[in-house]
Amino acid sequence: MRRVRYETPGGPLFLEEAPLPRPGPGELLVRTEAIGVTLPVVRKVTEAAEPIPLGGEIAGQVTAVGEGVTRFGTGDRVTGLCFGHGYADFAVLHEAMASPVPAEASAVDAVALVRSGLVALGALEAARPEPGEAALITAAASGVGHLAVQLARTRGAGRVLGAVSDPGKAGFVRGLGADHVIAYGDSSWGTPVDYVLDAVGGELLTRALHALVPEGRLVAYSSGGGAIQAYDLLVDAKSVSGFQMARIARGKPELYEQWREELWRLFGAGELRPAVHGEFALEDAAKAHAEIEGRSNLGKVVLIP
Repeated sequence: MRRVRYETPGGPLFLEEAPLPRPGPGELLVRTEAIGVTLPVVRKVTEAAEPIPLGGEIAGQVTAVGEGVTRFGTGDRVTGLCFGHGYADFAVLHEAMASPVPAEASAVDAVALVRSGLVALGALEAARPEPGEAALITAAASGVGHLAVQLARTRGAGRVLGAVSDPGKAGFVRGLGADHVIAYGDSSWGTPVDYVLDAVGGELLTRALHALVPEGRLVAYSSGGGAIQAYDLLVDAKSVSGFQMARIARGKPELYEQWREELWRLFGAGELRPAVHGEFALEDAAKAHAEIEGRSNLGKVVLIP
């Protein structure tokens, strides 16, 4: 089978022939039909001290199961998070991380919706939204952000503000249901909001905090880091919390499953529309990474084996 790999930090990525993996206990072997490209994986390629397997979101058909698997069988369509080599024709997926794909959804729908949607929904839950409140979503055109904009609407947000790196993305974000769209560099971000879902971090974190009303809440789920001064929290009794999907997947599997079911319900009802920026062949993984690095994507970037 083919898989994408790299040998030195920063790449380059290349395609190689590799033996077909075998599923171990509790694992599924999946013939991949779509692979989601995410910023955390792109950053690991450029920043990790040693090369790592290119894992992430996959969707496809189960071709073999390991000992002890009870929820899935050969021929089932699944999606989930792969921690090994996911940029490949075949990938191993742990049963606990797998979710069935409904008949009405494609593999591309699945990788655009489930993992990014879980992060968006989890960050939204962490913000404890109340009906009628105003929300600010940074990276609003990204794979996670464009779903967060829609989910804030489904949770009754009275006003949704999208923040983007490029003003050219404004039309896309408004089409998702945002009332207003601002660029990171704008001199004013307008009327303060009740909560912020921040996927950018770094220097933008302070500005996102200042966009809150007194007692507002900021949820940070970016891998970009950033620092906040304690005084900025104290003066207006604002709060900041972090969100990481892996903690939910490992520690609260029942909640993880509940959120997955909610995403598929909203998708089936037409209330949640995953957008795909581009589909790239496996051998063009470097081009897909460049789209993410350049922040040019509107929605999800997907590899098609």
